[in-house]
Amino acid sequence: MYPILFTVFGFPVTSYGVMLVVGLLVGNWLTVVRWRELRLDPAAATNIFTYVMVGGLVGAKLYYAVDTWLREGTSLAEGLVSDAGITWYGGMIGGAALAAIGCRVHGVSFRLYADTACVGAAVGEALGRVGCFLVGDDYGRATDLPWGIAFPEGYPPTLDLVHPTQLYHVAWLLPIAAFLWRRRRTSPFLFGEYLALNGAGRIVVEHWRVNPRVALGLTEPQWIGIALIALGVSGWLACSREGGKRALT
Repeated sequence: MYPILFTVFGFPVTSYGVMLVVGLLVGNWLTVVRWRELRLDPAAATNIFTYVMVGGLVGAKLYYAVDTWLREGTSLAEGLVSDAGITWYGGMIGGAALAAIGCRVHGVSFRLYADTACVGAAVGEALGRVGCFLVGDDYGRATDLPWGIAFPEGYPPTLDLVHPTQLYHVAWLLPIAAFLWRRRRTSPFLFGEYLALNGAGRIVVEHWRVNPRVALGLTEPQWIGIALIALGVSGWLACSREGGKRALT
């Protein structure tokens, strides 16, 4: 575990921060590769990515602040300035919202951008999960399995051997990315497939996480996962009824 890699002028540079930046850059690079494949202007994809990056970071922090305020009674200001607290689902919502604005500003179809960006999104999230592993965040319940890991400097620290659920996410997301890449020319709505598969993976991995159950024995991320499946499948079916004529080639 390497939570702090080095310091710059007294400010710590965390392994999570580095992996987050790497994930964003790799995600955008994969999107640009797809745009070039479609003979589209890659500069437009990078311009929209700027919106995604800002919206994702703000959304991730805001979601964490509001969530902890509602569940634990902490102040919004405390959640916003906390060193911890980058929630992926908040980042996804914020990134998608600003991507829609960016697409409108630059005259690009949001569906086009979403379909071309989802492979990069899966790989980028996987790299972010590696960052979570390196800093000891988002681990799971105690286990006696041989791959259990302790995080003595984690967030929070634990000396118990626990499920490295961060790596479980990576093991799910990378095959998803490969699957989506193979489907990029034939899927009627690739982004819908990404949403559904991402949600399914989160539902399963939550089985080993320590998040509290909020309703019907399911955790908040599991409910969000169900919502992602519903959105992805409904969007896919709607586009499929168009006969797949708008699928990207």
